[in-house]
Amino acid sequence: MTDTTDTPAADAGGKQPKSVRVVLLALMIAMMLAMLDNMIIGTAMPTIVGELGGLEHLAWVVTAYTLATAASTPLWGKLGDMYGRKGTFITSIVIFLVGSALSGMAQNMGELIGFRAVQGLGAGGLVVGVMAIIGDLIPPRERGKYQGMMAGVMALAMIGGPLVGGTITDNWGWRWAFYINLPLGAVALAAVGAVLHLPKKRSEARIDYLGAALLTVGITAIVLVTTWGGTEYAWTSARIMELVGIGVAALVGFVFWQTRAAEPILPLHIFRSLNFTLMSVIGFITGFVMFGATLFLPLYQQSVQGASATNSGLLLLPMLGAMLVTSMVAGRVTTNTGKYKVFPIAGSALMIVGLYLLSTMDTGTSRLTSGVFMAVVGLGMGCLMQITMLVAQNSVEMKDMGVASSSTTLFRTLGSSFGVAIMGALFNNRVQDVMSERAGALGSKVTEQSAQLDAESLEKLPVLIREAYQHAVSAGTHTAFLLGAVVAVIALAAAVFVKEVPLKGAGPKEDGEPDTPAAQPPMVEAV
Repeated sequence: MTDTTDTPAADAGGKQPKSVRVVLLALMIAMMLAMLDNMIIGTAMPTIVGELGGLEHLAWVVTAYTLATAASTPLWGKLGDMYGRKGTFITSIVIFLVGSALSGMAQNMGELIGFRAVQGLGAGGLVVGVMAIIGDLIPPRERGKYQGMMAGVMALAMIGGPLVGGTITDNWGWRWAFYINLPLGAVALAAVGAVLHLPKKRSEARIDYLGAALLTVGITAIVLVTTWGGTEYAWTSARIMELVGIGVAALVGFVFWQTRAAEPILPLHIFRSLNFTLMSVIGFITGFVMFGATLFLPLYQQSVQGASATNSGLLLLPMLGAMLVTSMVAGRVTTNTGKYKVFPIAGSALMIVGLYLLSTMDTGTSRLTSGVFMAVVGLGMGCLMQITMLVAQNSVEMKDMGVASSSTTLFRTLGSSFGVAIMGALFNNRVQDVMSERAGALGSKVTEQSAQLDAESLEKLPVLIREAYQHAVSAGTHTAFLLGAVVAVIALAAAVFVKEVPLKGAGPKEDGEPDTPAAQPPMVEAV
């Protein structure tokens, strides 16, 4: 029998023990490391290329990290379910920190790309580990309280990342953009190691290596198609078609093998839950919309509204601030009432409206107006970001908590890849067309290398070309955001079919709630 003084359950006043709060702080630091990394590195990239060279391989610094993160995410979730959450999570932190240290010591672009892949491998376990451990520590009904904390970490990473990256690069050098992870990671490691005590697991089953290999190949092919399509290679090129064929074949083989594997990486039975499947769809759409918006909004405000590129993170404040506030409100309401279906519906509807409003922006739209439009999108995303994870975790048994968390994270990651690729392709094509219409051959020549010009390059253009480019960017963002609004309709349709299953740990059992025994609560050392 477990001593209740050592469990993470809230006391009579609803306050979590100090030990759990310490662990949660460490988890938030780990999550911030994974989310902050690409934001910081983006600002440092010009300096990195200036020192290491290899401009033609620049995109791989980001792609290697993204690929490793996406491909490893399902494996980390399964390993946590099989061998215990704490040891797996600590391992992912260590791998991430080793990758960070090696990236900071890189002497050429090839080394940096390889070390970024190591870093991404660890990052895949950070986000999944955070979500799964919270799933172990906090009952679903209480979990809503911590949505605002997770949304705040995401907002902080997006807003502060570019600013922190620029400051570190200017004052300490680009290598410290990687080294800064080491002290933060050490704090997270110490807190998790000292305070968190989850039940140890020993599984006799072997890791599904074939399933892991097939899934890795499939995810890698998908990410490469969305990364290279329309940029490195034409969408109809032989290379892209080869990758599509490899990806489809690998994923079909993966699904087939999962029905026969003794310990599948991604147990297909979790998709029998309608809510889990719907949350996967909504998570994919949320990733599609969110990362597309964060890519094109700063571009629009810099190119059309004349904002400074240095403060690009701050330009997203209306959207991220609204997302943070709504996420906190949604979490509190869910905790107090146990009701959550309204949030996916309201969130999807707000995303549709907000994206449509963003699609109406033109060269005369003020910053105040665009800020209001962004806030509407942020309100929608705030209703969806953490609710999707909460409902997905509530839809599976405790033994599948890791794969549920990793699957939801994976679908959101894949959604972001598709969003950036498809919205980016439409944006670039529209910019090219409008530049050709308004500025003829000269306009087409200006953007033939890239449809995205930075503020410095834009200032050097003749007035006629600059005005044509501003109209072209407005037309491009119109097309991209209109697509986002259409895609968000799928999320609304999925949200309508969500069943409001009572949240586990929600107090007295309601009629119709399955009689599933609660898992033994994890041990947390008193501090």
